[in-house]
Amino acid sequence: MLRMSVAAEEYLMIGEDIKLVFLGGTGRHMRIMIDAPKDVNIVRSSVLERQITDPEEQAKLPKYYRQEEHPEKYNRKPGVIITRGNPGKHQI
Repeated sequence: MLRMSVAAEEYLMIGEDIKLVFLGGTGRHMRIMIDAPKDVNIVRSSVLERQITDPEEQAKLPKYYRQEEHPEKYNRKPGVIITRGNPGKHQI
């Protein structure tokens, strides 16, 4: 499984013919656009869960949970600030 952070309007390619575009979102909702061939079956997890009535089969479905914060090792460390020009002189 791959986990990553993406910015709005970034996209992922799956193979050569499936494109997932992340359009942004608010709160707990993310908007995505899926560009895929018509023969690719795309189904929401909530629909799959409603269709399966056997509790044993439902238990086999994968569950994913949101992680509130990234582990410390993934946080960016403060870097060097690069400026242009002579930092000793200011123009007014």
